[in-house]
Amino acid sequence: MISLVELVYWRNVKKTAVVFTGLVVGLASLFQLSAITVLSHICLGVMCVTFTLRLYYKLLELLRWNPGVHPFQSYLDYDNSLTDKETVVLVEEVVLLVAFAVTEFKRLLFIDSMMDSIKFALLLYLLSYVGVLTTGLTLVITGELCLLLLALQRQAHFLFPAFSDSQTTAEDAGLPAPTVVTPSQKKNP
Repeated sequence: MISLVELVYWRNVKKTAVVFTGLVVGLASLFQLSAITVLSHICLGVMCVTFTLRLYYKLLELLRWNPGVHPFQSYLDYDNSLTDKETVVLVEEVVLLVAFAVTEFKRLLFIDSMMDSIKFALLLYLLSYVGVLTTGLTLVITGELCLLLLALQRQAHFLFPAFSDSQTTAEDAGLPAPTVVTPSQKKNP
């Protein structure tokens, strides 16, 4: 399983490209279709592939070319159920997050701190204009693309500091310092 940090910083380029392309295509398809339609089409596409593979393995089993191994048995055997402790910890975290959000909204709406409430009001005012101009889905797609491109730009900045505008050195980026050989240091044959 690939982690979110590995995806954002393009540690595995092929997997990152597949994930982000799938996200952009999936989110863009939500503009034209409802979420239920998109989800059902994705599930139907997956089932077309798995059903075909299952029939293929069943045919190989009937021809006795395969010992009868189910192609997706590892996925079927995987236990993703939660233990009692994990469930309690997860519920406690969710309850704490909800309680914090309610407390924070209450503090902002009932003006506990004047400056924080003014900032919150300005944010809501700006979001009302953003909401008129775009949909929430546009913002999600834009946010995903910004995350992807900023991480890629940051990584390129550290890999190729000579092409950037700042004065970041190779040591700052965690890279070995380049060695420069002058003509007087070259050995004559």
